[in-house]
Amino acid sequence: MSSPIFDKVGSYGQATIREESGYASAASSQESLTEVYFTKPHLKYINAQLQKLEPQDILRWCISTLPRLFQTTAFGLTGLVTVDMLSKLEGPLKHNIDLIFLDTLYHFDETYDLVDRVKRRYGTPVHVYKPAGCDNVNDFTAKHGDKLWETNDELYDYVAKVEPAERAYLELQVTAVLTGRRRSQGGKRGDMDIVEVDEAGLIKINPLANWSFAQVKEYVDTYDVPYNDLLNRGYKSVGDWHSTQPVAAGEDERSGRWKGKNKSECGIHNPKSRYAQFLQEQEMKRQNQDLTNALQQVSLNV
Repeated sequence: MSSPIFDKVGSYGQATIREESGYASAASSQESLTEVYFTKPHLKYINAQLQKLEPQDILRWCISTLPRLFQTTAFGLTGLVTVDMLSKLEGPLKHNIDLIFLDTLYHFDETYDLVDRVKRRYGTPVHVYKPAGCDNVNDFTAKHGDKLWETNDELYDYVAKVEPAERAYLELQVTAVLTGRRRSQGGKRGDMDIVEVDEAGLIKINPLANWSFAQVKEYVDTYDVPYNDLLNRGYKSVGDWHSTQPVAAGEDERSGRWKGKNKSECGIHNPKSRYAQFLQEQEMKRQNQDLTNALQQVSLNV
Protein backbone atom coordinates (compact mmCIF):
# COMPACT_ATOMS: atom_id res chain seq x y z
CA MET A 1 0.00 0.00 0.00
CA SER A 2 1.35 3.43 -0.89
CA SER A 3 1.96 6.15 1.65
CA PRO A 4 -0.51 9.03 1.95
CA ILE A 5 -0.25 11.93 -0.46
CA PHE A 6 1.02 15.09 1.17
CA ASP A 7 -0.72 18.12 -0.32
CA LYS A 8 -0.26 21.77 0.40
CA VAL A 9 -2.94 23.61 2.34
CA GLY A 10 -3.48 27.10 0.97
CA SER A 11 -4.14 28.95 -2.24
CA TYR A 12 -0.79 30.41 -3.25
CA GLY A 13 1.60 28.65 -5.66
CA GLN A 14 1.63 24.96 -4.90
CA ALA A 15 4.07 22.08 -4.68
CA THR A 16 2.96 18.54 -3.93
CA ILE A 17 5.01 15.50 -2.92
CA ARG A 18 3.45 12.32 -4.24
CA GLU A 19 4.57 8.78 -3.58
CA GLU A 20 3.01 7.16 -6.61
CA SER A 21 2.66 9.80 -9.32
CA GLY A 22 4.84 12.34 -11.05
CA TYR A 23 3.84 15.45 -12.93
CA ALA A 24 0.38 16.68 -13.90
CA SER A 25 -0.99 15.05 -17.03
CA ALA A 26 -2.11 16.92 -20.16
CA ALA A 27 -5.68 16.36 -19.04
CA SER A 28 -5.16 18.22 -15.79
CA SER A 29 -7.19 21.31 -15.07
CA GLN A 30 -5.68 24.75 -15.66
CA GLU A 31 -5.40 25.25 -11.91
CA SER A 32 -3.37 22.10 -11.43
CA LEU A 33 -0.95 23.18 -14.14
CA THR A 34 0.31 25.86 -11.76
CA GLU A 35 1.39 23.18 -9.33
CA VAL A 36 4.79 21.50 -9.21
CA TYR A 37 4.79 17.80 -8.43
CA PHE A 38 7.64 15.79 -6.96
CA THR A 39 7.75 12.15 -6.01
CA LYS A 40 9.91 11.54 -2.97
CA PRO A 41 12.41 9.44 -4.98
CA HIS A 42 12.55 12.20 -7.63
CA LEU A 43 13.19 14.89 -5.01
CA LYS A 44 15.95 12.74 -3.53
CA TYR A 45 17.46 12.30 -7.01
CA ILE A 46 17.28 16.04 -7.73
CA ASN A 47 19.11 16.81 -4.50
CA ALA A 48 21.79 14.23 -5.26
CA GLN A 49 22.41 15.87 -8.65
CA LEU A 50 22.30 19.46 -7.45
CA GLN A 51 24.69 18.58 -4.63
CA LYS A 52 27.41 18.23 -7.28
CA LEU A 53 26.80 21.64 -8.86
CA GLU A 54 28.03 25.15 -8.20
CA PRO A 55 25.47 27.70 -6.92
CA GLN A 56 25.24 29.40 -10.33
CA ASP A 57 24.22 26.10 -11.93
CA ILE A 58 21.65 25.50 -9.20
CA LEU A 59 20.21 28.96 -9.92
CA ARG A 60 20.02 28.14 -13.64
CA TRP A 61 18.12 24.96 -12.79
CA CYS A 62 15.70 26.93 -10.61
CA ILE A 63 14.98 29.53 -13.28
CA SER A 64 14.38 26.93 -15.99
CA THR A 65 12.36 24.56 -13.79
CA LEU A 66 10.32 26.42 -11.17
CA PRO A 67 7.47 28.86 -11.90
CA ARG A 68 6.67 31.83 -9.66
CA LEU A 69 10.19 31.87 -8.22
CA PHE A 70 11.12 34.58 -5.68
CA GLN A 71 13.95 35.19 -3.24
CA THR A 72 13.26 35.78 0.45
CA THR A 73 15.97 37.85 2.05
CA ALA A 74 16.89 39.91 5.08
CA PHE A 75 19.86 41.13 3.01
CA GLY A 76 22.32 38.85 4.75
CA LEU A 77 25.65 38.05 3.14
CA THR A 78 24.57 34.78 1.50
CA GLY A 79 21.41 36.28 0.03
CA LEU A 80 23.42 39.17 -1.39
CA VAL A 81 25.78 36.74 -3.10
CA THR A 82 22.72 35.07 -4.65
CA VAL A 83 21.47 38.42 -5.94
CA ASP A 84 24.86 39.15 -7.49
CA MET A 85 25.14 35.69 -9.06
CA LEU A 86 21.70 36.10 -10.64
CA SER A 87 22.72 39.46 -12.08
CA LYS A 88 25.71 37.83 -13.79
CA LEU A 89 23.88 34.96 -15.50
CA GLU A 90 24.16 35.21 -19.27
CA GLY A 91 21.91 34.26 -22.18
CA PRO A 92 18.23 33.31 -21.95
CA LEU A 93 18.58 32.48 -18.25
CA LYS A 94 19.71 35.99 -17.34
CA HIS A 95 16.97 36.90 -14.95
CA ASN A 96 16.35 39.14 -11.95
CA ILE A 97 14.37 37.30 -9.30
CA ASP A 98 12.06 39.57 -7.29
CA LEU A 99 13.00 39.89 -3.63
CA ILE A 100 10.67 39.52 -0.64
CA PHE A 101 11.83 41.53 2.36
CA LEU A 102 10.05 41.07 5.69
CA ASP A 103 10.35 44.45 7.38
CA THR A 104 9.78 43.68 11.06
CA LEU A 105 10.12 47.44 11.75
CA TYR A 106 13.03 46.59 14.06
CA HIS A 107 15.90 46.19 11.59
CA PHE A 108 19.10 48.17 12.08
CA ASP A 109 19.41 51.48 10.23
CA GLU A 110 22.38 49.92 8.44
CA THR A 111 20.07 47.22 7.05
CA TYR A 112 17.60 49.74 5.65
CA ASP A 113 20.51 51.63 4.09
CA LEU A 114 21.71 48.38 2.51
CA VAL A 115 18.27 47.74 0.98
CA ASP A 116 18.52 51.08 -0.82
CA ARG A 117 22.05 50.34 -2.03
CA VAL A 118 21.01 46.94 -3.42
CA LYS A 119 18.07 48.51 -5.27
CA ARG A 120 20.38 51.07 -6.87
CA ARG A 121 23.07 48.51 -7.75
CA TYR A 122 20.91 45.73 -9.24
CA GLY A 123 17.52 47.28 -9.98
CA THR A 124 15.85 44.17 -8.57
CA PRO A 125 12.22 44.67 -7.47
CA VAL A 126 11.81 44.42 -3.70
CA HIS A 127 8.42 43.51 -2.23
CA VAL A 128 8.29 44.80 1.35
CA TYR A 129 5.92 43.19 3.85
CA LYS A 130 5.39 44.61 7.34
CA PRO A 131 3.39 43.30 10.32
CA ALA A 132 -0.34 43.53 9.55
CA GLY A 133 -1.80 46.95 10.25
CA CYS A 134 1.55 48.48 11.18
CA ASP A 135 3.55 51.06 9.25
CA ASN A 136 6.01 51.94 12.01
CA VAL A 137 7.21 51.03 15.51
CA ASN A 138 4.58 53.19 17.18
CA ASP A 139 1.83 51.29 15.35
CA PHE A 140 3.35 47.97 16.40
CA THR A 141 3.70 48.98 20.04
CA ALA A 142 0.14 50.33 20.16
CA LYS A 143 -1.19 47.07 18.76
CA HIS A 144 1.01 44.50 20.51
CA GLY A 145 2.48 46.26 23.54
CA ASP A 146 6.04 47.22 24.41
CA LYS A 147 8.89 44.76 23.73
CA LEU A 148 6.72 41.90 22.51
CA TRP A 149 9.90 39.95 21.69
CA GLU A 150 10.53 39.77 25.45
CA THR A 151 6.98 39.27 26.74
CA ASN A 152 5.96 36.70 24.09
CA ASP A 153 8.70 35.91 21.60
CA GLU A 154 6.64 33.20 19.87
CA LEU A 155 3.87 35.69 19.17
CA TYR A 156 6.46 38.24 18.05
CA ASP A 157 7.87 35.77 15.51
CA TYR A 158 4.39 35.12 14.21
CA VAL A 159 3.15 38.70 13.82
CA ALA A 160 6.48 40.17 12.67
CA LYS A 161 7.70 37.42 10.38
CA VAL A 162 5.52 34.35 9.85
CA GLU A 163 2.22 36.09 9.05
CA PRO A 164 3.84 38.69 6.74
CA ALA A 165 5.66 35.88 4.92
CA GLU A 166 2.44 33.90 4.47
CA ARG A 167 0.71 37.06 3.23
CA ALA A 168 3.52 37.67 0.73
CA TYR A 169 3.36 34.11 -0.60
CA LEU A 170 -0.40 34.37 -1.00
CA GLU A 171 -0.53 37.79 -2.64
CA LEU A 172 2.42 37.14 -4.95
CA GLN A 173 1.28 33.58 -5.76
CA VAL A 174 4.69 32.21 -4.81
CA THR A 175 5.57 28.63 -5.75
CA ALA A 176 9.24 28.59 -4.79
CA VAL A 177 11.73 30.75 -2.91
CA LEU A 178 15.50 31.05 -2.85
CA THR A 179 16.90 31.30 0.67
CA GLY A 180 20.28 32.28 2.12
CA ARG A 181 20.59 29.26 4.40
CA ARG A 182 23.82 27.25 4.51
CA ARG A 183 24.76 24.04 6.29
CA SER A 184 27.84 25.65 7.80
CA GLN A 185 25.55 27.98 9.78
CA GLY A 186 24.86 25.00 12.05
CA GLY A 187 21.80 24.26 14.16
CA LYS A 188 18.83 22.91 12.25
CA ARG A 189 20.52 23.93 9.02
CA GLY A 190 23.37 21.45 9.37
CA ASP A 191 21.76 18.65 7.37
CA MET A 192 19.29 20.46 5.12
CA ASP A 193 18.89 19.57 1.45
CA ILE A 194 19.40 21.99 -1.42
CA VAL A 195 15.75 21.62 -2.44
CA GLU A 196 13.07 21.20 0.23
CA VAL A 197 9.29 21.17 0.19
CA ASP A 198 7.86 22.36 3.48
CA GLU A 199 4.66 21.11 5.05
CA ALA A 200 2.72 23.99 3.45
CA GLY A 201 3.94 22.95 0.00
CA LEU A 202 6.35 25.83 -0.52
CA ILE A 203 9.51 24.86 -2.39
CA LYS A 204 12.64 26.23 -0.72
CA ILE A 205 15.95 26.22 -2.55
CA ASN A 206 19.22 26.77 -0.71
CA PRO A 207 21.64 27.41 -3.59
CA LEU A 208 24.67 28.11 -1.39
CA ALA A 209 23.96 25.29 1.07
CA ASN A 210 27.44 23.82 0.53
CA TRP A 211 29.40 27.04 0.99
CA SER A 212 31.25 28.16 4.10
CA PHE A 213 31.21 31.69 5.50
CA ALA A 214 34.76 32.13 4.18
CA GLN A 215 33.66 31.25 0.63
CA VAL A 216 30.75 33.69 0.85
CA LYS A 217 33.00 36.47 2.14
CA GLU A 218 35.60 35.76 -0.56
CA TYR A 219 32.93 36.12 -3.25
CA VAL A 220 31.72 39.38 -1.73
CA ASP A 221 35.25 40.78 -1.69
CA THR A 222 36.08 39.57 -5.20
CA TYR A 223 32.99 41.05 -6.86
CA ASP A 224 32.54 44.06 -4.59
CA VAL A 225 29.08 42.96 -3.52
CA PRO A 226 27.35 45.53 -1.27
CA TYR A 227 26.95 44.29 2.29
CA ASN A 228 25.79 45.43 5.71
CA ASP A 229 28.23 47.83 7.39
CA LEU A 230 27.65 45.95 10.66
CA LEU A 231 29.83 43.13 9.35
CA ASN A 232 32.78 45.47 9.76
CA ARG A 233 31.94 45.74 13.47
CA GLY A 234 31.96 42.07 14.44
CA TYR A 235 28.50 40.99 13.28
CA LYS A 236 28.13 37.99 10.98
CA SER A 237 24.38 37.28 10.95
CA VAL A 238 22.15 40.35 11.21
CA GLY A 239 18.48 40.36 12.20
CA ASP A 240 16.47 42.69 14.43
CA TRP A 241 18.50 45.14 16.52
CA HIS A 242 17.00 43.84 19.77
CA SER A 243 18.10 40.24 19.20
CA THR A 244 21.41 40.55 17.35
CA GLN A 245 24.90 40.93 18.81
CA PRO A 246 28.45 40.83 17.45
CA VAL A 247 30.14 37.43 17.28
CA ALA A 248 33.36 36.72 19.15
CA ALA A 249 36.32 35.01 17.51
CA GLY A 250 35.71 31.27 17.24
CA GLU A 251 31.96 31.51 17.80
CA ASP A 252 29.40 30.11 15.37
CA GLU A 253 28.39 32.77 12.86
CA ARG A 254 24.76 32.75 14.05
CA SER A 255 25.67 32.74 17.74
CA GLY A 256 24.97 36.45 17.90
CA ARG A 257 21.28 35.86 17.20
CA TRP A 258 18.99 35.42 20.24
CA LYS A 259 22.00 35.09 22.52
CA GLY A 260 21.20 33.24 25.74
CA LYS A 261 18.03 31.71 24.32
CA ASN A 262 17.43 28.17 23.12
CA LYS A 263 16.56 29.41 19.65
CA SER A 264 18.16 29.22 16.21
CA GLU A 265 15.42 30.22 13.73
CA CYS A 266 13.28 33.34 13.43
CA GLY A 267 10.09 31.50 12.56
CA ILE A 268 9.73 31.49 8.79
CA HIS A 269 11.74 28.25 8.53
CA ASN A 270 9.95 26.50 11.39
CA PRO A 271 7.10 24.07 10.63
CA LYS A 272 3.82 25.82 9.90
CA SER A 273 1.99 23.41 12.24
CA ARG A 274 4.01 24.82 15.15
CA TYR A 275 2.36 28.21 14.69
CA ALA A 276 -1.07 26.74 14.03
CA GLN A 277 -0.82 25.04 17.42
CA PHE A 278 0.52 28.22 19.02
CA LEU A 279 -2.35 30.33 17.66
CA GLN A 280 -4.86 27.76 18.85
CA GLU A 281 -3.35 27.91 22.34
CA GLN A 282 -3.46 31.71 22.26
CA GLU A 283 -7.13 31.63 21.28
CA MET A 284 -7.93 29.18 24.09
CA LYS A 285 -6.20 31.47 26.59
CA ARG A 286 -8.23 34.40 25.31
CA GLN A 287 -11.50 32.46 25.59
CA ASN A 288 -10.64 31.30 29.10
CA GLN A 289 -9.84 34.86 30.11
CA ASP A 290 -13.11 36.09 28.61
CA LEU A 291 -14.98 33.40 30.57
CA THR A 292 -13.17 34.34 33.80
CA ASN A 293 -14.00 38.00 33.27
CA ALA A 294 -17.65 37.17 32.57
CA LEU A 295 -17.92 35.06 35.74
CA GLN A 296 -16.34 37.81 37.79
CA GLN A 297 -18.82 40.31 36.40
CA VAL A 298 -21.72 38.00 37.26
CA SER A 299 -20.44 37.59 40.83
CA LEU A 300 -20.20 41.37 41.21
CA ASN A 301 -23.79 41.79 40.05
CA VAL A 302 -25.21 39.19 42.43
